Amino acid sequence: MPEDRRRGGVTVIAVDGPAAAGKGTLARRLAAHFGLRHLDSGMLYRAVALRLLRAGAEPTDSDAAAAAARAVTRVDLTDPALRSEEVGRAASVVAAIPAVREALLDYQRVFARTPPGAVIDGRDIGTVVFPDATHKLFVTATREARARRRAAELAAKGVAVDLDAVRRDMAERDARDAGRAIAPMVPAADAVVLETSDLDIEAAYRAALAAIEAGGERRRA
Repeated sequence: MPEDRRRGGVTVIAVDGPAAAGKGTLARRLAAHFGLRHLDSGMLYRAVALRLLRAGAEPTDSDAAAAAARAVTRVDLTDPALRSEEVGRAASVVAAIPAVREALLDYQRVFARTPPGAVIDGRDIGTVVFPDATHKLFVTATREARARRRAAELAAKGVAVDLDAVRRDMAERDARDAGRAIAPMVPAADAVVLETSDLDIEAAYRAALAAIEAGGERRRA
């Protein structure tokens, strides 16, 4: 277990980064390694988006989105439809709505503060949700590398893939995540930045584990 110097025995590991950088896979493996619970915060925003789409509401409807965010439960996070590309695009839109982000803060904080703690991955975990997290990683890769990974994931599911369309969608999503006024996607000042463009999952996992076990000092892994 990584030493917790801040949270009185509860360990919180924040894993942030853009889409398809590999943060979700790393977060799940780190949680299993350290015996912590795992939360993919992106699933919360996808759950909000799915509620809106099923109700026939637009993802840009801030009032409907905020109401959907307040209604999200753990059961919503198990819906297989959350992984669809349509839901993913809508989730990126609702994630830019301040009232949605505010409504989901408590869920994330209560989840992580339950002993022994958690590994949470997202866009603003180390900067906004848990600025005092025990350890922080920012997992990134070039947009081209991430687009190819996403295309490969879709192809493996039997989905017809247009790589140019995947690139465009990723560029739009990155712009929304990094450019929103509330909780933009940026590395926390004290995060370890892990560049995974040229790393397979095993190499990325070893680098992340080494950074955490070294105490989380800021360095480029």
